[in-house]
Amino acid sequence: MSHARSEYEDFKKIAPDAYDLVLALGQVAAKAGLDKQLLELVKLRASQINGCAFCVQHHILLSERLGVPADKLHLVAVWREAPIYSARERAALAWAEALTLLADGFGDEVYAEVQREFSETELMYLTSAIASINVWNRFGAAYRWTPAKRPIAANAAAS
Repeated sequence: MSHARSEYEDFKKIAPDAYDLVLALGQVAAKAGLDKQLLELVKLRASQINGCAFCVQHHILLSERLGVPADKLHLVAVWREAPIYSARERAALAWAEALTLLADGFGDEVYAEVQREFSETELMYLTSAIASINVWNRFGAAYRWTPAKRPIAANAAAS
């Protein structure tokens, strides 16, 4: 097991201006009206690809609070094989993978697919959300931020 080189809270303390900028970039897509559940699926998938345990856990917990169905969370790593995702979710996940794996390149098919599902404005904001999570992943993976522990449910704590 690896140990943290630094923690998430350290980022806020050491470089608050950088932290605020990355945070703001990550929030604009939701503020622009993109569905928060969809954004969480995209962020979770990019975080899986980038191997950021902190971000994977963060987006699983946030997705659960937003009411993302458990099956969608469990199957996001294999979304192409799982029929539970809508055409819009599939386009967003394909776009997230393409932008996360930039070195692999991607063809016009992925762009055409995402253009069918998202307006020009929505696509810009979706792209900003993907760019943001990739930045967060670079910090989380580089510093090996410790993933949050799952909160204990109130009824479980009482038993």
